[in-house]
Amino acid sequence: MITLVRRAVPLCLLAAALAACGTPEPPARPEAPRSASASPSPSASVRPSVPTLAPGPAGLTPVFSHGPRGGGRNVALTFDADMTADQGPRAAAGERFDNPGLIAALRELKVPATVFMTGRWAEEYPEQARSIGRDRLFEVANHSYSHYAFTGDCYGLPTVAADRMRADVERAYAAFRKAGVPEPMPYFRFPGGCHDRAALKELTAAGVTAVQWDVVSGDAFATDADAVARQVLDGVRPGSVVVLHCTRSAAPVTERAVRAIVPGLRRQGYRFVKVSELVGAAHGRT
Repeated sequence: MITLVRRAVPLCLLAAALAACGTPEPPARPEAPRSASASPSPSASVRPSVPTLAPGPAGLTPVFSHGPRGGGRNVALTFDADMTADQGPRAAAGERFDNPGLIAALRELKVPATVFMTGRWAEEYPEQARSIGRDRLFEVANHSYSHYAFTGDCYGLPTVAADRMRADVERAYAAFRKAGVPEPMPYFRFPGGCHDRAALKELTAAGVTAVQWDVVSGDAFATDADAVARQVLDGVRPGSVVVLHCTRSAAPVTERAVRAIVPGLRRQGYRFVKVSELVGAAHGRT
């Protein structure tokens, strides 16, 4: 789950990690052929020449929060497909960690978007993961396998041990490939957005760019779609990355909010792009 500011939300709700989206539809592009020697690392499993950032100071994993503020009114809507590793029994009991209506709305409105998906979610909903991943309107990025925190004290989430952080990211990429996502992006969003220097160091070898945001939608556990839409419309600036969620159980008003956000931003002259386009505009292809 992603929030921009910490809120006094009961831990039992925070443990109900938000989740993702999608309805199966015919593939929009064929799966790319893979080399027999492909490894689990992002560099071997994503398309070449995808825009990424150069490593940060001391070679740490780079962090991206927004694109250029000038040169065009571009905005990226991102959706976190959250499901924690231990929520299988809840899914089996009927809790839905998906939101087909939201993905259908994005398709209807012709809005490009980046979906930060957990590996556990891709395992639970492989047809939906494949449908999203093969649709050129979207790009799939990494939100960890387990949706466990990469730091301590992160909204009550369980914590990944430091020596397992890279493996958790690579396990998510493996889950995407198994589900049939042909071209996952080398972008990673920390669960809860929580990270520190140690986490950035542990992920250096994974070859990912960490993607944060500069606009929080407030859709997590929200019941007022208009309030969510207003928060986004008031917060967006050129180059913004907006964090939203798609789940029927923990972010129930997101589809309605998006149906207000999209025409509202278009009236302001904004153009919707994927995160990759903002990264490319900011730093070129590396």
